[in-house]
Amino acid sequence: LSWIVAIGGEIYGIMLLRQNKFDQEHLPLVIGLLVGIAIFAIAGNLLWKAANRHDPARASDAARFFFQNQLGAIITLIAFLPLVFLILTDKNMDPRTKKIAGGVGAALAVLATVTGISFKPPSVEQYTQDMNACAAQIKSGQPTTACSPDVAAQAQAIATDTAAVAAATKNASHPAGQDVVYWIAPENGAAKSAEPHVFHLCAGVSPLKDKTVNSGSVTEAYAQNAIRITKQIDMEQKQCGFTATTSTN
Repeated sequence: LSWIVAIGGEIYGIMLLRQNKFDQEHLPLVIGLLVGIAIFAIAGNLLWKAANRHDPARASDAARFFFQNQLGAIITLIAFLPLVFLILTDKNMDPRTKKIAGGVGAALAVLATVTGISFKPPSVEQYTQDMNACAAQIKSGQPTTACSPDVAAQAQAIATDTAAVAAATKNASHPAGQDVVYWIAPENGAAKSAEPHVFHLCAGVSPLKDKTVNSGSVTEAYAQNAIRITKQIDMEQKQCGFTATTSTN
């Protein structure tokens, strides 16, 4: 919404410019309009960055990764460059007004664009790596130096679920259990499911029948929004061929 307002402000500014409203007497109007565009563009950039931290793109998908993480800078340029260009090239505008408005517009465009650039963009891969490191420290009782506030609570849940999965997946080949679970894949190739899902002990359990299934560690399941271990552990142990030593949650 903030970006829409910023672009709407630009369109309004272009309309006023075409009507020769930006003469010397209306310099405060054009400056105010440019400042307003910058405020809404920056607000949109900050909100978008926050959303990306919660739902990052995959670095392996280079085009989407770049576009998703740098979208704020792209939108900001769209919201500023046409208007600033028209101001600087307008032949009817008072030279003093053109110089001041053009300079202010260019400076605000640079400032707002910088806030939209992700210099260290988040990724699913980095999230998984950080979560694994944090969960490993929690499980081993080490100081949680790898745990940022954003991942600490979830890492604790991952450590608990990983231990439960290991206890439930013991067999002759894996006496200590495994850290491999199965869950419904996100729709349409998305990096993360829109709705939370349950993860299971193997791909052959009843809830996953005729479903597109992903597999991986508990951490990887959480990264795709499969954030709860099945409550039917005893049933799934039997279906998957594991020793039924864990009671149903």
